[in-house]
Amino acid sequence: MTDKKPFEIARETLKQITVRKLVPTPINYQAIYNELAGVPPIQPFPADILRDIAQALPTKTPGQQKQKGLLEYAVDRLNWEGVKTALVAYGGFVPAHGGESNGLASVPMPLSANTAPAALTADFMAQIGRLIEYAQPALGDDDPRFVEQTQSLLKAIRQPEMDSANVKLMLNNYGHRLSFAAEDQAEIKKTLLKLLHLVFENIGDLSLDEQWLKGQMDALMTASNPPLNLRRLDDVERRLKDVIFKQKDAKERAMLAQEEMRQMLATFIQRLSEMTQSTGSFHEKLLENARQMEQAKTIAEIAPVLKEVVGATRSMAAQSKSTGDELKAMRERADATDAELAKLHKELDRVSAQARHDPLTGALNRKGMDEALDRELSNVRRKETPLSISLLDIDNFKKLNDTKGHAAGDQALAHLAAVARECMRPQDTLARYGGEEFVILMPDTALESGVEAMTRLQRELTKRFFLTGSEKILITFSAGVAQLAENENALDAIKRADQAMYLAKRAGKNRVLAA
Repeated sequence: MTDKKPFEIARETLKQITVRKLVPTPINYQAIYNELAGVPPIQPFPADILRDIAQALPTKTPGQQKQKGLLEYAVDRLNWEGVKTALVAYGGFVPAHGGESNGLASVPMPLSANTAPAALTADFMAQIGRLIEYAQPALGDDDPRFVEQTQSLLKAIRQPEMDSANVKLMLNNYGHRLSFAAEDQAEIKKTLLKLLHLVFENIGDLSLDEQWLKGQMDALMTASNPPLNLRRLDDVERRLKDVIFKQKDAKERAMLAQEEMRQMLATFIQRLSEMTQSTGSFHEKLLENARQMEQAKTIAEIAPVLKEVVGATRSMAAQSKSTGDELKAMRERADATDAELAKLHKELDRVSAQARHDPLTGALNRKGMDEALDRELSNVRRKETPLSISLLDIDNFKKLNDTKGHAAGDQALAHLAAVARECMRPQDTLARYGGEEFVILMPDTALESGVEAMTRLQRELTKRFFLTGSEKILITFSAGVAQLAENENALDAIKRADQAMYLAKRAGKNRVLAA
């Protein structure tokens, strides 16, 4: 190695290229630089040659196609290790006897000299077998050939006298087939999610007049956006149940109102027909009475005719009044039914919006939090994983309400909830505990990590002001964090977090303390 500095070597390299009358190519520059620096010469990467080899490789099986793509990728990045891996794996997909490979039987590859079959212990292979079994449910059983390959591999792994070379080859082939199956499942999930969104959009578009339903569809669209996990899917399920309940109840009420309206119209038509008939009879009676009066020669002969006219008129008036009263009563019932439907829609909107979520902040309310706690406790007991619970309280909230008004206080609550959701992980849960207090559930999180997460949220809030009018206001909070202890219920953990939060307030506010 030379003692010269890199910039001196670079300057001397340029001089030597000129003195030796060489073309100033990167290869010539690298060679002279290495010579002057005392570095062993490095052979240039034969990218063009390797690309020609990759182009010439046959691709009769999916495994060969994949490895050819990996080889071209490694060549583009001048990666010798990637080239080696792709070529070795490609060799595992050479069809036996010149036929096409089925992914199960291929020409065995000899073990390299530095491979130690003895390292493939029975315990190690048993772990591999369990890993394969655990992954199988996620990949499904729609592909019989893949299921058969899985069973064949498991059987080979669990043989008392295991053929290491054969198992290695089967594992190699299985790995490639597994990658295809995983890609298929990912594409299926993506497509199903797209179809679900199309259904939500279509329902929302068809119900422009039903604002409650459109709002629910918007919430479902948000809840079903990736990344998906079981908690978010539970939220989608709960929201769908709310929509289904609301639709069913409103539909039954609407059908009842329609039936009453149909009966009212039928009765109206019947009464109108009766009135028409009565009017026709009354008209005929009047014509007959008029004829009799024309033929009468004395007052005595006219009197009975007038009596009939008066009786017929009174009967007609009484019938008209009765029909009118009946139609008026039916109209009042229809108006009452319509008012009841409007009241029902408002009540369903209120119940649906407040069933599990706080309408101001969008966080879970106490009922939603209780349900989330039940799910998290079940996971903790089943998986034996940590759960940290944070209780946070906005600092000086009463003063903010008194000086800036309750509208500013509401804005502060919504602002804190929005920033918290941005900082939280998808598996975390935000709930409004009451007033200016919030609870954050952090699964798979130990106490120390929970304190760190709340501290990060505090730092983020110091960067984010919210506007009330034209004034910028900084929001801070004090928080306590408790990790759920063994055999402890959630309410006791929240109480411990509350006590730690109170101590944080006493210690000067805008800080996080562990319970």
